[in-house]
Amino acid sequence: MLSWLSGDWFTANEYWSSRLVFQRMLAAVYLVAFICALNQFRALLGERGLTPIPEFLRGTPFRRAPSLFQLHYSDRFFAAVSWTGIAVSVSLLVGVADLLPVWACLLLWALPWVLYLSIVNVGQIWYSFGWESLLLETGFIAIFLGPAHTGVPVLVLWLLLWLLFRLEFGAGLIKMRGDRAWRDLTALHYHHETQPMPGPLSWYFHHLPPWAHKAEVVANHITQLIVPFALFAPQPVASVAAGVVIVTQGWLVLSGNFSWLNFLAITLAVSAIDGTLVGASPPDELATPPTWYGAVVLAVTTLVVVLSYWPVRNLLRRKQVMNYSFNQFHLVNTYGAFGTVTRERYEVIFEGTDEDTIGLYTTWREYEFKGKPGDPYRRPPQIAPYHLRLDWLLWFLSLSSRYGGQWLPVLVTKLLTGDDRIRRLLRHDPFEGSAPKYVRARLFHYRFTTPAERAETGAWWVRRPVGSVVRTCRLGPDGTPVPV
Repeated sequence: MLSWLSGDWFTANEYWSSRLVFQRMLAAVYLVAFICALNQFRALLGERGLTPIPEFLRGTPFRRAPSLFQLHYSDRFFAAVSWTGIAVSVSLLVGVADLLPVWACLLLWALPWVLYLSIVNVGQIWYSFGWESLLLETGFIAIFLGPAHTGVPVLVLWLLLWLLFRLEFGAGLIKMRGDRAWRDLTALHYHHETQPMPGPLSWYFHHLPPWAHKAEVVANHITQLIVPFALFAPQPVASVAAGVVIVTQGWLVLSGNFSWLNFLAITLAVSAIDGTLVGASPPDELATPPTWYGAVVLAVTTLVVVLSYWPVRNLLRRKQVMNYSFNQFHLVNTYGAFGTVTRERYEVIFEGTDEDTIGLYTTWREYEFKGKPGDPYRRPPQIAPYHLRLDWLLWFLSLSSRYGGQWLPVLVTKLLTGDDRIRRLLRHDPFEGSAPKYVRARLFHYRFTTPAERAETGAWWVRRPVGSVVRTCRLGPDGTPVPV
């Protein structure tokens, strides 16, 4: 045993309780992520999905997308990986890792990271969201926190703070650089209404008075551009800064659905809280870390420092990119969101009919999705931390047809055939599994109702058709959609 590992510099045991809470919260996020993968992969990525993994792998070498599925793919194997991830996440959530020796604890925490990395690297456009990389980077660092019976490695805590800093500060910079609405404090006049997937309270947030929206933007700038520096200050300042992050991220949880992004930010902020300040003292005796463990922590810290060159360079550039991974392992990424605020809301609405001919009086029936706005009388649902991948991609499709170039024709084909896998992603199939004769997709302009309109009609949205995304089509002899 080397004496330098038993010194005060290597451990920060006042964060013992924060480590436990952080690990449980991260395990819960892992659990949600693997459940999402299990429930949706067959329709999106399976052998008969919208963008099948086997086709992706045929043109993608291991070095570009390291994954267990490079060795073998089948839908059963993907399900087995997801179920394994669920089982491991549950074991971590209930604290099994804390009962193990250090080496076994690290291996157990490494397992969900390897499994989820394997999924993300073959997930294509469905896994292109920033919170996928955030989960992988957080999960990688968490591997080295160690079990509850050892001291808390201070270097790993610093790595978590560095990640939280980049997440918050990068998001703040991209807003200031990207859209004047953030600079003139008007961004929140639009955001609650036009965000990808509004939640149950978004209507109420949208109707806050203008001064409150400006206050929200000011609070956002303070939290993302100033508070992150305080995370590195001595206690109790760092704990107060973490508390500010937790409160503002909680505000985002209430105002919209952003998958597990906000929950992960809260999880990272917990790691900055000195547990002794809230009366959570560590055990009297904690084991001194093994020599090899200290060496591993130093090696990981060095790796993160080296890889930090690329995100730091990106932060300093005027043309900053957001939500980008600089390596295939999604380590030390750059983050950011809503560099541009959408002023108007549009939705892609799919409709079908089983009538033999198309005419002026054709009755079209609407497909309803689980999360995205559709029926104006349906209250926006609470989805987060769950992630509805198709619903999110349909929001991007409403902004530009280029987002659906690869998968949209396949989706239309599967609607025309009454595909059961796609039906499971829907809230309501108007044809109850049978195949319609014709399908189309129209673009609608949506806006929240005013308080007076809501009181009179009970509707949450007002909508009007503004164009076509997919022309009316039927299934051709070759099994592909044919416009009529």
